[in-house]
Amino acid sequence: MKLRIVIIGLVLLTGACKNTEKKKVETPAAIEDKMAESEWVDLMDPSDWRGYNQDSLPSNWSIKDNVIECFGEAGDVGGDIISRETYDNFEFAFEWKITKGGNSGAFYHVVEDTIYHSPYETGPEYQLLDDVGFEEPLEDWQKTGANYAMHVANENKTLKPVGEWNTSRIVFNRGKAEHWLNGQKIVEFDKNSQDWLEKRNSGKWNEYPDYGKTNDGYLALQDHGAGVWFRNVRVKRL
Repeated sequence: MKLRIVIIGLVLLTGACKNTEKKKVETPAAIEDKMAESEWVDLMDPSDWRGYNQDSLPSNWSIKDNVIECFGEAGDVGGDIISRETYDNFEFAFEWKITKGGNSGAFYHVVEDTIYHSPYETGPEYQLLDDVGFEEPLEDWQKTGANYAMHVANENKTLKPVGEWNTSRIVFNRGKAEHWLNGQKIVEFDKNSQDWLEKRNSGKWNEYPDYGKTNDGYLALQDHGAGVWFRNVRVKRL
């Protein structure tokens, strides 16, 4: 009888140890990490994008082999693409590279309407540029990572040479915005601040009265007449 009790006790103890081991694997932190990762949505399928004021992907763009490619055939401006869904508070991450002397951008909170020609008329722009090889003189607010014509990027930023992949992130959460480049935060602003309002009304956007008026809209990628490549494009709602 005593032997039987000892055996049963060992079995129960062994089972308890196994259960304890399983619980250790699924710690709260591990669960949170899994949940955080699962919140990301890839935007690397042709069905994830369409032309601005269009129903389908325009011919100046291609999405295949896990790369979004812009051929730069739309001219100076126009031919941009937008996401299928709109986003208010979000984190938008992507890798990109550009041709020598190239110019492009990533937009957010874009309003779509036929009264507008392009996303830049309504949505803030994370500037993408070959700062070194661009042929014309540049203002600081035109350089890579800047909130175009609004906030200058950190002068100590690290921009990879043309032909190499850069990693960028845009974070917008309840008015607070951040631009990241290659692991470094290079722009930070509060859209609800007096500073933002003063920059908005300083003259650059006088011809575009609807610029920056909404905190909800489409994501967009720009064809500014240069070859640009994107990969690992994804978004997470906050």
